[in-house]
Amino acid sequence: MSIERLKDEGTRQQVVIAGGIAGLVSRFVIAPLDVVKIRLQLQSHSLSDPVSCDGIKGPIYKGALNTIRSIVRQEGIRALWKGNIPAEVLYVTYGGIQFTTYRTITQAQALLPMKVPESVQSFVSGAGAGATATTITYPLDLLRTRFAAQGIDRIYAGLIASLRDINRHEGPTGFFRGLSAAVGQIVPYMGLFFTSYEFLHQRIGGKTLPFGSGDATAGIFASIFAKTAVFPLDLVRKRLQVQGPTRSRYIHTNIPEYKRGVIHALATIWRKEGYRGWYRGLTVSLVKAAPASAVTMWTYERVLHSLISTNRADEMWEIYTGYDDEYDD
Repeated sequence: MSIERLKDEGTRQQVVIAGGIAGLVSRFVIAPLDVVKIRLQLQSHSLSDPVSCDGIKGPIYKGALNTIRSIVRQEGIRALWKGNIPAEVLYVTYGGIQFTTYRTITQAQALLPMKVPESVQSFVSGAGAGATATTITYPLDLLRTRFAAQGIDRIYAGLIASLRDINRHEGPTGFFRGLSAAVGQIVPYMGLFFTSYEFLHQRIGGKTLPFGSGDATAGIFASIFAKTAVFPLDLVRKRLQVQGPTRSRYIHTNIPEYKRGVIHALATIWRKEGYRGWYRGLTVSLVKAAPASAVTMWTYERVLHSLISTNRADEMWEIYTGYDDEYDD
């Protein structure tokens, strides 16, 4: 998916379809890891400090496997897919918007009078696509987090009920809690991800590795690099998303209250939990990000190429049948 190929390859509709399907497939594969990551990110007490665990009513998770076992044992295996409905809509919508915006910005940059380095084009396109898709789909992201953070005692009866409750008790702004952290995270993340992906894809993508695995490999390494760089903002975003009147009713009943924005939240977490507090859930996040990005990029490339090939076949058939008609006349 290099800059030159994006300028000419695939129609807007094909890009939307390919991006949406890629997001849908990716979400289905990594849904349980996503729930585990959210639970670990919302756990504010330090496992190395027993005093901080005193009085905690919710579970105390110790690593990804322990978290999975605890969730299945206490809430059932279906709990690993909590928040999957808004998440599926989020991933499909996000994927379509992201790839469409990326392609549009890339094509727009090609019209600039001055030549911009390809790495800079990738960064700008990725950052712009990520910020646009994040802002438009953010309410779905917030709902995904809140459903994943619910324990056995349900806070929201369902998706429609959650929309009504949040609007009634928190107002329209309640759907955008933590948006500044999300945009602050996604701009450098997507910029770094697409820049790294383009760099790696040119060297190991396509047919360099068997069965098209170069696309997946490039996606894995690009995602690990970008995810690690911006993870503290991702953690703050999750904690800000569960602020409000329901904050103490989630599986972790002691989620701190942050009233002064992203920077204050980062400083508070560092002061009370240490630097490790910024990276709670990083391991499972990287484990999740690798297959998610690999599946997303691999699926996107395959679906887009399939759509283009099908369209070309249809065009050839139309030309062929049209020629026969003229010949018969």
